[in-house]
Amino acid sequence: MIRSTLTIITLAFLLGGCLAEPPPPVEVEVPAETVSFLDDVKPILDGRCVVCHSCYNAACQLKLSSYEGLDRGASKAGVYSSSRITPQPPTRLFMDAQTTEGWRGLGFTSVVENTAEGDFNDSILLGLLEAKRAQPIPAGEYHAEATDLTCPATRPELGSFLDRHPDRGMPFGFPALSSRERATIAGWLQQGHPGPSAEEQLMLVTPSAGAGQQIDAWESFLNAEDAKHAMTARYLYEHFFLSHVSFPDGAAGEFFELVRSTTPPGEPISVIATVRPYDDPGVDTVYYRFRKMHSTPVYKTHMVVVFGNERLARYQELFIDTEWLETPHRVAFGDAKGANPFLIYAQIPPISRYRFLLDDAEYFIRTFIRGPVCKGQIALNVIHDHFWVFFQDPDADQTVLNPDFLIEQSENLALPTEEGSDELLIQTFSDAYKDRYKAFYQAKIALYDRTMPEGFDLDAVWKGRRATDAPFLTVYRHFDSASVHRGAIGDLPRTAWMIDYSQFERIYYALVAGFDVFGNLSHQVNVRRYMDLLRVEGEFNFVELLPRADRLPIIYSWYLGDRAAENASPERLLTDRETRIEFQTDDPKRELLERIVDEHLLRSLGIEFDQMNFQRRDDETPVMPKVFETHADVVNGFRALTAPGTEFIKRHNESSANVIYVRVKDYQGVDRAFSIVINRWHDNVNAMFGEEKRLDASKDTIDFVLGSVGSYPNYFMVVEAEELPDFFDMLENFDGSEVYQAKLDKFGVNRSDPGF
Repeated sequence: MIRSTLTIITLAFLLGGCLAEPPPPVEVEVPAETVSFLDDVKPILDGRCVVCHSCYNAACQLKLSSYEGLDRGASKAGVYSSSRITPQPPTRLFMDAQTTEGWRGLGFTSVVENTAEGDFNDSILLGLLEAKRAQPIPAGEYHAEATDLTCPATRPELGSFLDRHPDRGMPFGFPALSSRERATIAGWLQQGHPGPSAEEQLMLVTPSAGAGQQIDAWESFLNAEDAKHAMTARYLYEHFFLSHVSFPDGAAGEFFELVRSTTPPGEPISVIATVRPYDDPGVDTVYYRFRKMHSTPVYKTHMVVVFGNERLARYQELFIDTEWLETPHRVAFGDAKGANPFLIYAQIPPISRYRFLLDDAEYFIRTFIRGPVCKGQIALNVIHDHFWVFFQDPDADQTVLNPDFLIEQSENLALPTEEGSDELLIQTFSDAYKDRYKAFYQAKIALYDRTMPEGFDLDAVWKGRRATDAPFLTVYRHFDSASVHRGAIGDLPRTAWMIDYSQFERIYYALVAGFDVFGNLSHQVNVRRYMDLLRVEGEFNFVELLPRADRLPIIYSWYLGDRAAENASPERLLTDRETRIEFQTDDPKRELLERIVDEHLLRSLGIEFDQMNFQRRDDETPVMPKVFETHADVVNGFRALTAPGTEFIKRHNESSANVIYVRVKDYQGVDRAFSIVINRWHDNVNAMFGEEKRLDASKDTIDFVLGSVGSYPNYFMVVEAEELPDFFDMLENFDGSEVYQAKLDKFGVNRSDPGF
C-alpha cells in the first residue's frame, strides 16, 4: 500500500512537472501601421539575436539571420553531438526543406505562432523575451553559457522550462530588449509576423545587374557540355560549396553560394540537397548555379571568394587550356571512390590542382578552421594553440611532378569519410586508415629518395605568385574554436607545418567536403583520428628542411610524454636525406622561419613578423615603459608581457578566457582595437581525451594582436588612453586581490551592461 501510494505521488509529481501551467499570454498594443520585417524587425534581430542564433551551434537550431530561419522555428535535435550512434537527417536552412510545412515534417516547431485571442499573444518567442524583462540580469552579474539547453515546443513546455530556469529569458546572458525593441517585435508578432512582401522577396533573391552579367559568364563556363568543362566544374564546386561568392561588378554586400541544381541557367534554381558535395545527385544532368544569399553574414561562416574575370581566365589556363593526363571523360557519381579525389580527378594534372589550391590557400585553410568540423574541444585538440603554416612549392613536390605516384597510391590515400556516416561503431577505433597512411608515407619517402636524394633547399618553400597570395599563415586555437590569419603573427611558435599537395587535398576532403556535421560518432571520431596523421605529416614535412641531426629531438619536444608517438618510432619515418639549406646558428628552426619570412617570400606580399610579439634572436628583453606617450610605448608595453609567467596569464589560462578584445579609446585621436590571445601549452596534442593532463600553465604565452582574432571572444575591455599605465599594471601584476580585481572590473565590459 505504501509502495503504491509513493508511486502515485511520484507520477503526479512528474506529470505536474511536464504539465506545468504555461506563462500567461502577453498583452500587446497593436501598432497603427504595419511593422516591416526587413526595415523594423530584422535590424533588432541582427543587433541582439544573430550572434547566438546563426550557425550550426545555434541553440535549438533556431536561426534568426533571415525570415526563413525565424519562420522555420526550433528543433529539439542538436546538430553537434558527441554520442550519436546513427546519423540524423540534415537540416540545412535553404537546402533540406523549402517550405514551412517541409520543416514541420523534419521536427521543427514554430516560435512565432499565436493562439491567444484579442490583444494578447502567447508565442514562444514573446514568452522568452518577456521572461527576461521579468527577471533581468542584476547589474554586474555574469551568466556563463548554459550547456543544459531545453527547446520548448509548446506553451506548457515553456512554462515548465521557466519554472526551473526563470533567469533564462532571451537574450540569454544579456540585457533585455529595450522598450522600443520589445514593442516592435511584439507588434509584429501580433500582426501575424508577416515576412517580406513579394516585391521585397524578389529583391532579396535577384542579383544586381553587374553581378548578373558575371554570373552569366561563370554559369556558361561551368555548364559547358564537354567533359573537360564538366569535370572542372565538378572539382570547383566541391571546393567552393562553402564559400560566399562576391562578384567585382556586383552591389556592395552582395554574396552568392555555388549550388547544384536540376534546372539550367535562365530558370529558377531547384537545389540538389545532398549531404556531401560529391554525393550522387540522383539526376542525369547537374547544373552549377549561383544562388543569392540574404541571411545576415556572421564571421564564423563568412568565407569570401571573389569570382572575377581574372579568376575565370586562371581556371581556363589551369584546367581547360592544359593538356590532361587522359582523354577528358566524365566519371559517374555514386560509388565510394567519390570521396577519393586522387581517383575521381586522376585525369586532371595534379600540378594544376595544387596550383588551384595555392591560389586560395588562405580560404582553404580557413574552411578547415572555421567550417562545420571545427566546433568543440575534442575536434580542436588535434592542433596546438598557435602554429605557422606554409606550403611546398609545386616545382618541388615530387607527388605532382610524378602523377602516376598518386594514382598508384590511391588506395592508401583513401579517407575515413569514404563510407559516410553509415560505418558500424566497431570500426570507430580501427587502425585500417593508420596502416594505409603509413604505407603511403613510406612510399613517399622512397619517391623522394629516388628523385631528390640531396634533400630540400629553400626553394622547396612556395614563395607566392601574386601580391594577394597567402603563402604564410598563422593558426590560433581558442579551446573549442580556431582562427586563421594571413602572415606571421605572434612570437616563434613551437610547431610549424609545411603542407604539400596530397596533404592539402586530404585535409580538405576529410574536414570539409567529406565531413558530415550530422553524422554519427564513428564518422566524427575517424575524422578526428585521421587528422592526427595529417598533422604529423605537415610537421614532418617542415623538419625535412632542418639538419637531420635536429629533426628527431624537435619531434620529441612536440610529443612530450606521448607513448603513442614513441611507440610509432618516428625515426623510422624521418628520411636519411640531409637538407641543402646551410644553417649559420645553433637554432635552425628559428633561423629557417626567419629566413623564409625575411628573405624568401615575395616582397610584394608585405608579409613580415609582427612587431608587437615576435622577438628575434638578438633582441633585448623588453622592459615595461614607465610612461605611454607614443604608439611605440604601447607596443613595448605589450611586448614586455608576452613571455611565459605573466601574472594575468597564470590567473586567466582556463578555457573560458582564451580571447579578449581590448578597445583603447581616444588613442592618438582614434580608437584602436587589440586582441589578447592566450596560448596554452600542451605537452602533446596526440590524443582526444585527457587534455587537461597535458597542460602546463607555467609555459603558457600571450599574444597581443592589432584588430580582432577569433569568432568567439570571451571578454571585452575598454581602456581610456590615460588609463594605459593602470591597464598594463593589471596585466603584469594581477594577483587576484581586491585591488586588481577592481581594476579588472573597471576595464571589463560585463554582458549585463546595457551598452554591451
